[in-house]
Amino acid sequence: MTVLLSDERITRIPAIESGEPLVDLSTRDISTPDRQFAREGVAERLALADTFLPAGIRLHVVEGLRPIESQQDIYDGYRAELERLHPGISDHEVHVLASRFVSPVGVAPHVAGAAVDLTLIGAHGPLDLGTPIDATPEQSNGACFFAAATISREARTNRSLLADVLSAAGLVNYPTEWWHWSYGDRYWAYLEDRPAALYGPVSSPFGVGATTHGARPDRVTT
Repeated sequence: MTVLLSDERITRIPAIESGEPLVDLSTRDISTPDRQFAREGVAERLALADTFLPAGIRLHVVEGLRPIESQQDIYDGYRAELERLHPGISDHEVHVLASRFVSPVGVAPHVAGAAVDLTLIGAHGPLDLGTPIDATPEQSNGACFFAAATISREARTNRSLLADVLSAAGLVNYPTEWWHWSYGDRYWAYLEDRPAALYGPVSSPFGVGATTHGARPDRVTT
């Protein structure tokens, strides 16, 4: 059974801030649509994973660091959507349901610069990984889950390739989102049996409340 970010096994893990800086991923030769930032340790591991891919295929990071304000807006918006879909749902139940796809701000890896949303690209553009990035469980009928059985053989092969190179470089996946990978956050600490996360919330290099590409209230992703 998938352990969600709302689970106390995750929320009780402390974050002991390492002070590691943010870096612009483009300065590490990582493909991005615009300026995206992550912790240095995350960037180093992404660059390493990129070298493991076959010739002609690359990682493409759509989003890294996300401002706390944007994370809260995304969580609130998705929670409201779930409340409309499930009238009468309890506060606890909707919190758990929402955390399949949008992390509560207190444990969110994107606001710590610890997570990226990414895909694979080739000479002719993005590879088939089964769903678009950010397809909700409702929109995709669960195909956004990494281990979904309803995707094509090609998409399964590409997801396996993505997992092979990122896992080998030390990142971990949040299994409800095939595109979400992290290092140094609470979920990583849980999966790697570490006593604490390495990174806590960090200010955006664009200023308080600023957004990078994709960090919008209409984005629903962890």
